[in-house]
Amino acid sequence: MTYLKNNFSLLILFFTGVTFLVISCAKDNAPKITPNVITEQTAHDTDDPAIWVNSEDPSKSIVFGTDKNTNGAIYAFNLEGKIITEKSIFNIQMPNNVDVSYNFRLNDSTSIDLLAFTEREKQQVRLFSVPDMKPIDNNGFKVFEDEQNVDFKLPMGIAFYKSAIDNKTYIIVSRKTGPTQNYLYQYEIIFNQKIILKLVRKFGNFSGKKEIEAIAVDNELGFIYYSDEQYCIRKYYAEPNKGSQEISCFGTDKFKADIEGIAIAKTNNNNGYLIISDQQRGTFNIFDRQNNDFIKSVNLSTIKTDGCDVTTTPLGNKFPNGLFVAMNEEKNFFFYNLENIIK
Repeated sequence: MTYLKNNFSLLILFFTGVTFLVISCAKDNAPKITPNVITEQTAHDTDDPAIWVNSEDPSKSIVFGTDKNTNGAIYAFNLEGKIITEKSIFNIQMPNNVDVSYNFRLNDSTSIDLLAFTEREKQQVRLFSVPDMKPIDNNGFKVFEDEQNVDFKLPMGIAFYKSAIDNKTYIIVSRKTGPTQNYLYQYEIIFNQKIILKLVRKFGNFSGKKEIEAIAVDNELGFIYYSDEQYCIRKYYAEPNKGSQEISCFGTDKFKADIEGIAIAKTNNNNGYLIISDQQRGTFNIFDRQNNDFIKSVNLSTIKTDGCDVTTTPLGNKFPNGLFVAMNEEKNFFFYNLENIIK
């Protein structure tokens, strides 16, 4: 007799009055969804992607992806998965996570799009303008400067938050290891002749089980989500003045081990989905954006995915219903038509 339930297989065998019980963990048995595009390989170790949507011509949008190494890089890919060398950033010391934000105002008449990433070995974050890829950070901003423990100063995850209330732009940064409270720092990005970072709060619980890397922000609804990797997905308010009390800690029973990359697919009327990597199982769990209820698990053929990103904006003929990007352990990224994942 064979019995299958909740991704576990239970096999009971009978031999001469002796019963043998074998339990094994089975990978999600949903059909594999094949990618529409597989990118060219990076040099070392892919980790996290970010999609920049070209508002003038969405078909010319760029996917940025980190190549995590002491001699690492931020690779830029076109929608065919080809490396755009002139848009890539090289000689970065352990770039970990990357994110993009739009229309950061320099003055009444000028605004720019931003790309941010962590540079772990230099204990800093970097800021570049997109798509001209000019550094605007005077070679980097140090983070976690007030920590006495050197190990607590090594940044990993990063995400932008742009306030719908006052249009301020922030970055939220996590680290390789840290305390059980105030694991994340939130900085406001301020332009006054030059760009500076201002620390506005420390927040975020940590189970102590592994680490916190993946961060995603819902700008419209005003929430921060992050993966406490072997514990749960934690949810907080993104507005600093709304306080740092944890709203929820969910998804614990839906992952085999490491909870990794988080992508927020935003649809009409503030509906949508959270798409979150179940790394060791090789699948992705989809939750409702509004109430965070579990919906389903999908198998996207990737191996040990860390970071992922998504846009619901149509990107030309190749991705007419939006784009989902997932890191793959074979030094590349997989691109999917979003409709194939959430249908």
